[in-house]
Amino acid sequence: MHYYFITGTDTEIGKTFVSCTLLHAARAAGLSAVGYKPIAAGAEEIDGAWSNEDARRLQSASSPGFTLEEINPLCLREAVAPHIAAAAENIALDVPPLVAGFERLAQRADCVLVEGVGGFRVPLDDRLDTADLAVAMRLPVILVVGMRLGCINHALLTAEAIAARGLRLAGWVANTLAPRMNRFDENLAALAARLPAPLLGVVPYSESGPQHAAAQVSLPDTV
Repeated sequence: MHYYFITGTDTEIGKTFVSCTLLHAARAAGLSAVGYKPIAAGAEEIDGAWSNEDARRLQSASSPGFTLEEINPLCLREAVAPHIAAAAENIALDVPPLVAGFERLAQRADCVLVEGVGGFRVPLDDRLDTADLAVAMRLPVILVVGMRLGCINHALLTAEAIAARGLRLAGWVANTLAPRMNRFDENLAALAARLPAPLLGVVPYSESGPQHAAAQVSLPDTV
C-alpha cells in the first residue's frame, strides 16, 4: 500500500499540485487513490458551505466516492497559521480524530496521500506541530522542494527535521515554480547529491494542471 505524508520546504511551495500529480499517477497505475488534507487554513463560502480550495483540488484528483468532509475534516476559515486560525474560531486542534480520519481512508484506498499544512514544523497549538501529526500517523514522508533560490538550504533543514522525528524520507519531488530559474540543473544536482532519498520526479512549470505533470513523477517503489 502507498501511504505517505506530503510536506514542503515552505508554504505556497506546490504541495497540493504535487499531491494531485501523484494521485493522477497512482490512478493511472490502476490504484484507488485519495488525498487527505486533515487541516486546511483558508476557506470560502460556496453554496452556503465553507470549503478550502486545496481540498477541492485533492477531491477532484482522487478516485470517485470520497466526500469533501472525508478529505478535509477540519477546515479553518482564515488563511493564516493553523494555531492562529483555530484560536480565532475557538477550536482545539486534536490529533487523534485526524489520525482516525486517515485510517478510515486507508481502509478504502490503495494510496492515501496526507498533505500537511504549511511546512513541516508549522504549529498546531502551544505544544504540537504538523510533524507530530506525521509521527502520529507513522507515515514515511515525501518532500516537495520548491525550486527557487534558497531551496537547497530549506530542503536539507527539512530533511534533518524529518529524521529527527524518527520518520523516513521516502523521496522528494522538485517542483518548478517559475518558467525560468537561474542554474536550475546545478541546484537540482546539488539536492540529488545531498538529500538521503530518491528523486521521484521533476514537475515542470505548467499552467495546464497536474494531469499534464503526472507522467513526470512516480510514487516510491516501496513503503
